[in-house]
Amino acid sequence: MLLPDKIVKELLIKSGQINAQQLANLEIAAQNSRIPLQEAALEKDIISDENLGIIIADYLKFPFINLSRVSIPDQIFAIVPERIARKHKIVSFAKDSEGLKIATSDPTNTELLAMISKKTMAKVNPYYATEHDIDNSLQSYRKDIQETFDDLLQGAMGANISVGDAPIAKIVDMLITYAYRDKSSDIHIEPEEKNTLVRFRIDGILHDILYLDKKFHERILTRIKILSRLRTDEHLSAQDGKMRMVVDDINIDLRVSIIPISEGEKCVMRLLASQLGQISLLDLGMGEKDLTLVNSAINKSFGMILSTGPTGSGKTTTIYSILKILNTREKNITTIEDPIEYRIKGVNQIQVNPKTNLTFASGLRSILRQDPNVIFVGEIRDSETAGIAVNAALTGHLVVSTVHTNDSATTLPRLIDMKVEPFLVASTVNLIVAQRLVRKICEYCKGQVLWSREDLLRSLPEETVKKFFDGKTQITAYAGKGCKVCHHTGYQGRIGIFEVLKISDNIKKLITDRRDSNIIEQQAIKEGMTTMLEDGLNKIIKGQTTFEEILRVTRTENV
Repeated sequence: MLLPDKIVKELLIKSGQINAQQLANLEIAAQNSRIPLQEAALEKDIISDENLGIIIADYLKFPFINLSRVSIPDQIFAIVPERIARKHKIVSFAKDSEGLKIATSDPTNTELLAMISKKTMAKVNPYYATEHDIDNSLQSYRKDIQETFDDLLQGAMGANISVGDAPIAKIVDMLITYAYRDKSSDIHIEPEEKNTLVRFRIDGILHDILYLDKKFHERILTRIKILSRLRTDEHLSAQDGKMRMVVDDINIDLRVSIIPISEGEKCVMRLLASQLGQISLLDLGMGEKDLTLVNSAINKSFGMILSTGPTGSGKTTTIYSILKILNTREKNITTIEDPIEYRIKGVNQIQVNPKTNLTFASGLRSILRQDPNVIFVGEIRDSETAGIAVNAALTGHLVVSTVHTNDSATTLPRLIDMKVEPFLVASTVNLIVAQRLVRKICEYCKGQVLWSREDLLRSLPEETVKKFFDGKTQITAYAGKGCKVCHHTGYQGRIGIFEVLKISDNIKKLITDRRDSNIIEQQAIKEGMTTMLEDGLNKIIKGQTTFEEILRVTRTENV
């Protein structure tokens, strides 16, 4: 339940959880990211989810409940049907002589509470719980996935079932539903010699989820092909398609890729949920200093903003967050993408189509004749696209795009390698955002760990250890122990680590002189740029992630 910013402001001041300067900074961060103050307070770690919940419950005059601290009997949990619980964010957690106790993020919804009372024939006593807490508790509805699918397939053994009939259709639906609820980005369906292995990519890491009998593999793939409008009689060449499903009242677009491998056809489905495109830069974990630099670049009417990093580092999500800020009725925003990952209302989005010769370069030429203010080019991958994008930025357009490089400084020589003249690169590029995604420590099983200075020096440069840890012999950090909420991984969700390079006059001169990326990086650091490693260390100190995660994604030698 989101409260108006004015009320949240009053509650935070009254609680003593925040001083006037922190509140002023918080309001600026919320305004820059265009998110409610309540969300910004959580994202900036000004207050914990539980403490904010206690304050809101007190304001609403309802008792507060933290479901993560309560053991809920299965029979009580099941009183409210799963569909209703997920749709309305409610959990039944206890029942006594006074009636049924319900946790909800909106205890003022009397109509819903009356409906539950009528269905259960019991008096309902509402408690306030945060949405985050309720979402984690709803994981308890889930049976063991292997057990669920074994039960489904048992009924199909030996039966002559067509691909459109249950349980094959239900198997595909359930796979996607489980993947979505587990916050997976991809589903891998891989044929092996005797079985079919299903894996989910959760928080960037692939996990083995279940094994299916190989005899169902072809029928499952055929069902997916039908839904994706692919050829069902083609088994020896790669096919790409799209499909859409509704899970928990949310539209899920799936990008489907099928390729032939030695044991059959492998399928990978990328899940694209529409609400994921509404993430703000603050949600992504961008610090205040970097956020100020990005907002300054966004407010310019021309030039280029580039997002860089390897595949899966969150570049597109960052660009969509920027477009969300830029998207006003006064601006004409046009994009050329491959593929269109999220639909943005009010933005003209073009899908690349090589079959009709609609490439990034040809599409970009056409966009320039559409009177745009802002142009998003999905990726600058060749000299032709780079040249047109630079010319667009020179002629009064704000161009936003992505490039595949390892860090921000390397992006500049990369553009020159694409045959863009150095003086044009220096004149047009305003800002470069390099990033990686790291897993966040699970808040439900978070605990302290100690690192010795010697351990850190094995993996980090001495000057970095000295700068961040100021001669301490032991460092207190945090790690997740593993629990039901995080599937015993110790991590839940991801956050970005960033490196934002502003093109200053000194850096423009270095670009024009064709200096290499190391010298450009040293100059940027001298001017105050925070490197990705340093941003990661800041997030370790705040208890958001672990040393192992930072070392994993920055490709430093492992501990």
